Amino acid sequence: MKSLKVVFLGTPEFAKTSLEAIHQSNHEVVGVVTVADKASGRGQKINQSPVKVYAAEHNIPVFQPEKLRNSEFLESLRALDADVFVVVAFRMMPKVLFEMPGMGTFNLHASLLPDYRGAAPINYAVINGEEKTGATTFFINEKIDEGNILLQEEINILPDENAGSLHDRLMEMGSKLVVKTLDGLAENAIEERPQPHVEQPKNAYKIFKEDTKINWDASSKTVHQFILGMSPYPAAFTTLKIGDEEKGLKIYAGKFEITNHGKPAGTLEISKNSFKIYTQDGFYEPLELQLEGKKRMNIKDFLNGFRNFDEIKMA
Repeated sequence: MKSLKVVFLGTPEFAKTSLEAIHQSNHEVVGVVTVADKASGRGQKINQSPVKVYAAEHNIPVFQPEKLRNSEFLESLRALDADVFVVVAFRMMPKVLFEMPGMGTFNLHASLLPDYRGAAPINYAVINGEEKTGATTFFINEKIDEGNILLQEEINILPDENAGSLHDRLMEMGSKLVVKTLDGLAENAIEERPQPHVEQPKNAYKIFKEDTKINWDASSKTVHQFILGMSPYPAAFTTLKIGDEEKGLKIYAGKFEITNHGKPAGTLEISKNSFKIYTQDGFYEPLELQLEGKKRMNIKDFLNGFRNFDEIKMA
């Protein structure tokens, strides 16, 4: 099989797995483009992206441009004479960059396009209670996630699966799909096809802090799926009032029951052995949670941390 020269563009762990798969395949990674190193945490420790760490360990040239239109950077990339660029979890790219290689630039997206275009496809597939999702490789054009499809593969979402678990399964499946796409392009065996036109495709907009607040007025199932879809990151939250203090409470996992209760949605019922929050049609019981300023813990340890349950209310 013909070996392609590849420039890989990506940043997080999800991307690193695809980079590793390409590196271990018949194809040659001639360069990697990733985000600039960032100082973070209390000690302002310099953090390198998982993609950079892998590339450095395997002596692959790394580029970390502040601006993707930087002429020096573009010239350096052009000099690598790559056949194709592969993008996984990167950022918006200018036309001058994605049109550079002869075969074009393709992206791996963690959904069955055209549904769930956007930054958070895995979270929204779980939040919306989908039974299946998948991964798509497609050629990049000037519109976000709208280019011609190369390959697509489905995966079932397991009952009570959270976004973290689905992320890890799609990461593995997606890395294989990337190599399969490179193999197909090398052999001229893939027929690209336009994305099907859907009147109202499901969206996967970027998730901001205010989007992670739990709406207890919703149905129990909706609340449950929302918490799973936000777990473990960015994590769904509600606010408790403990005495005179308001504290955020992240909820990572739990169970629900549908029952007639006649209580206002959002009513809290808490005791030594039980923590229930009433919804529109039943109640939700958190099983893994994290109170602001504390570490993540199970419900038993959480309840053991209180002496007076009467002072705890929903804010």
